[in-house]
Parts: sequence; C-alpha cells; structure tokens
Amino acid sequence: MNMYSFLGALESGLLFGLVALGTLLTFRILNFPDITVEGSFPLGAAVAATLISHDINPFVATGCAALAGAAAGSITIYMNVRLRILHILAGILVSVALYSVNLRVMGRPNTPLLGQDTVFSFLSHLPLPSEWAVPVALLVGMTVLVLLLNRFLQSEVGLAMRATGANERMAAANGVNTDRMKWLGLALGNALVAVGGALFAQTQGAADVNMGVGVIVIGFAAVIGGAALMPQRTMLLALISAVIGAVVYKLIVSLALSFDGFGITPSDLNIVTALLVAFALVAPDTKLFKRGRSRTALKKVQS
Repeated sequence: MNMYSFLGALESGLLFGLVALGTLLTFRILNFPDITVEGSFPLGAAVAATLISHDINPFVATGCAALAGAAAGSITIYMNVRLRILHILAGILVSVALYSVNLRVMGRPNTPLLGQDTVFSFLSHLPLPSEWAVPVALLVGMTVLVLLLNRFLQSEVGLAMRATGANERMAAANGVNTDRMKWLGLALGNALVAVGGALFAQTQGAADVNMGVGVIVIGFAAVIGGAALMPQRTMLLALISAVIGAVVYKLIVSLALSFDGFGITPSDLNIVTALLVAFALVAPDTKLFKRGRSRTALKKVQS
C-alpha cells in the first residue's frame, strides 16, 4: 500500500466513523439494530448534493442532510413504538422507501458535484499538502464530535438514554420516558449517518442512489471490531473505539484489495467485508485475545 492509498483509506475510514458512531448509538447504547442507515446514508448524500448543485452553501446543505437523516430515524422509531412493527422490519421498510425518496430528491440516479464548492473547498487555502488536508480536517472534526458526544452521553438526558438501552423496564420505572429516548437516539444516530453520506458525496464528487448498499455491515464491523481492539471501560473509549474500528476496517480492506498475491479484486469487496465482520465477532473469544486480556489484568494486579 502506497501513501496515497493509505491516506485514501484513512479519509474513508474517518468518514465512515460517522456511520460507526451512529451505529454505536442505536445498536450498542439503545440495543436497537437499526437498518435505516442503508437509506439515510444515501439520503444525506442526495440532499446535500442536490442543494449544492443549486448553489446552496455546502455547510447549510450538510445541515439539511442531517435533518433529513433525523427525520428518517424518527419515522423508523414511530413505526416501531406507535405501530408496533418489529424494529428490524421497521428499519428495512424505511430504508427501502428511502430508495424511492432519494430518486425523487435527485430526480435521477446520481448527482455530480464536479466544479462545485464543498465543505472541503476552504482547505485549499491552508498551508498543507492537498493529499493531507482532508484527512487532517476530518481527524480534527471527528475529535471534536467524539468529545461532544461523550459530554452528551454523560448528561442527564444521555444517562437516561443509556438506561433505556440497558434496561427499558427499569428506566421506565424510574420515570424515564423511554419512547422519547429511543426517538432521540435514532434521530441523532441517523443524522450522524446522513452527515457521513453528505461528506462522502462531497469527497467523491457525486451522490449515487446505490451508495448505501452495505453501509450497515460497515457500521457493525466498525463497532464490533473496535470493541475487539480496545477496552470499553468508559463511554469515551467506546466512542473512540468505534471510530478506530472504522479506520482499521477501511485500511484492512484497502490493504487486501491492493495485495496482488491473494488475487483479490474490487468485486470481492463483499467477501472481504463478511470475513472481517466474522473475524471481529469471533476474535474476542479466541485464546490469543483472552491471553492478552489475562496478562493485562495480571499487570494491573501487580501494579
């Protein structure tokens, strides 16, 4: 892997870190396997690309993409809580419906952004090499976002949301409005995913109606893989591990696709993804990981 491939994988991993954070909120904190992200990711891209192509400020367009993602998550939780539709089925129904919505938003299967100003256009004025500018900006933005999310999840509302996911009945018995916490979590999670889609479209120069295929798998791989790589003692570490999981996932995929010895081609991406997710699920129970954890615990006792 050369430097350009590494920076490309790092940039893509940081962008999908937003998907990982959204998946962490819904899947790990709220215990809600949300499939809506397969539709909210391209929805954010479609909304942002359409607005930018109509000369709307790219920051405003990205904000509108976040609102659209929050609306998609709100519909899913409404179907689950009010209409009593199973959470997975509700997410599938909304993501399927969003395919048609995205076509309506763009008016065609894809919207190019070539020659348009994006949220990354101002980076050309910074004294940084062009290939480093976007990854550095994303790393700074992701650091700020993780700190803000950690602060939110430590607040009274955030603790109520975590309690809802940990034990819904107990939370309700203590006066927590669990339905409202679910709505807030899914709206926030899908808003993050939609922003990820909006930024991904702006870095790739186009939004496509099919760009959400497999996004949920990447989100799960990042969250599960990050948990296998890092301890989850605090909420801050859990947030950081999700972002690191997304970056490591993209780096491994890029490394696998660039290594000619395996004969892997870009068409084998889904096989690589499935193997990575399976490894992330199995790895924590292997002897190697258990031995490493035992040594870490022993060092703590000795210290």
